[in-house]
Amino acid sequence: MASTTVLLLNRLHGLIGLFLIVERVGMVLEQRLLEDIAALERIEHLERSDYLDRLTVLRYAPKRIVGGMWNAVRACFTMLQLALTLLLLGSVSPWLLVLLVLAAAPLWCDRAGRKIESHAEISTAEAFRLQRHLFDVATDAAAGKEIRTSQAGHRVAQLQAAAFHEATVGRYSARVRAAWLRAAGWTVFVAGFIACLGIVARQAAAGTATPGDVVLVVTLTINLQQTVQTAVSQLATTMNAGLFLDPYLWLRAYLQQERSARRGDLPPPERLTTGIRLDRVGFSYPGAAEPVLADVDVLLPAGSVVALVGEFGSGKSTLVKLLSRFYEPSLGRITIDGTDLRDIQTEQWRRRTSAAYQDFGRYPQMTFAEAVGLGDIRRLDDVDAVGRAIDAADAQGIVRRLPAGAATRLSPLYGGVDLSEGQWQKTALARASMRTDPLLFMLDEPTASLDAPSEHAIFQRYMQRARQLAARNGAITLVVSHRLSTVAGADLVLVLHRGRLVEQGTHDQLMAAGGRYSELFGLQARAYRLRRP
Repeated sequence: MASTTVLLLNRLHGLIGLFLIVERVGMVLEQRLLEDIAALERIEHLERSDYLDRLTVLRYAPKRIVGGMWNAVRACFTMLQLALTLLLLGSVSPWLLVLLVLAAAPLWCDRAGRKIESHAEISTAEAFRLQRHLFDVATDAAAGKEIRTSQAGHRVAQLQAAAFHEATVGRYSARVRAAWLRAAGWTVFVAGFIACLGIVARQAAAGTATPGDVVLVVTLTINLQQTVQTAVSQLATTMNAGLFLDPYLWLRAYLQQERSARRGDLPPPERLTTGIRLDRVGFSYPGAAEPVLADVDVLLPAGSVVALVGEFGSGKSTLVKLLSRFYEPSLGRITIDGTDLRDIQTEQWRRRTSAAYQDFGRYPQMTFAEAVGLGDIRRLDDVDAVGRAIDAADAQGIVRRLPAGAATRLSPLYGGVDLSEGQWQKTALARASMRTDPLLFMLDEPTASLDAPSEHAIFQRYMQRARQLAARNGAITLVVSHRLSTVAGADLVLVLHRGRLVEQGTHDQLMAAGGRYSELFGLQARAYRLRRP
């Protein structure tokens, strides 16, 4: 019965196992995995190398895990067949049952080898991720121009080869050690197999066993060897899922930890009346020696336009991340009209915020309209809403130049056209304009890729939009920029320096104070005059 079941499972393995079970269930599991990762409130798992190492391994996890589970079912019947074979061998001579113990040697050694390989997969994931990134850079059209102009192709290839060598050497070494372990396990089993044959042969010579017993033992032992080999192969596939199961279980635990850490269940206010208070806020990235923000204490008044300025690395974008709840403050707190932001339900808070981030996303597989409509997923297909957002970002000119208008896909790889950096930035600005009732509207370096006329037009439009939002629901518009001339009309200017808030006030007040803002403004003004013909 066991042998028949094993035979049937092996025959149906390709149809049922690989397609109906592994492929279909694996696809469902992969979708849920991506949904879980995307549902995480914070982005720490996308910015920490030790987390990315596990996510790199998880990329191929779902189907491997399901495949391992299917092979575990097959292995159970194979083990039953193995037990029946041993029972028949024991009926000839109890000494032959020692093969049961010896059969465990290949299984144990294979399990130990899998552990070695699993550790190597995770420890070399960073190098593997780096070599894959360098390969993508070397084959990317945008980077290809710079690589060829600078003649850096050989250097990029060297770096990719070095990273690939580091990843493969670590994994190869682990596989060699695992192979030696497996060889040792099979050596033990084969030695026992030969010894048992010798025992039966001696019994036959002494007349205590018949020639039929010898033939039966030889036949069953050969069958045992094949059954053990099949069991090891099936269990190896099952244990191979352990390479992916450990990171998968880590992710599940991480998801649970993140969800249990949520304590906010209050809705955000319908309208801001006081504003957003940063109460002695400090923040340090995990593993960093120095804080990125320290003792930031300020009120962003309801209905105001606030400009956040400072040199590169002063903590501006980090502050935007805190307000977006991608991270929690390490010290202090952020309050919304007096309510701690931690006590507000994150999903509802994000529905009342909108942002164009400095490192904005590109969605080449989408049409231009979809890439804009993504800013408010509930109105993704609302043509009028998308059109208004395009107008707000002064992006009508882009649409007019696209071959299929807003229905054009944004990459030649998907049958469309590519956009320039400035056009991508306008797309991001339009996307940020989809929501019509945000309490907080953030523009992080919104015009860094635009020319001076486009920059001026954009700021005029968004200053007007900021006043409309303020009148509607007391919304705060936060503009992060290193071009100080563009933020002179803000109601409040905050100056960050090395993570600390060193000045605050209007443009005129800060210029009169003659402090850091005045110094930076003067330097930029002189540099601009020098660049003019």
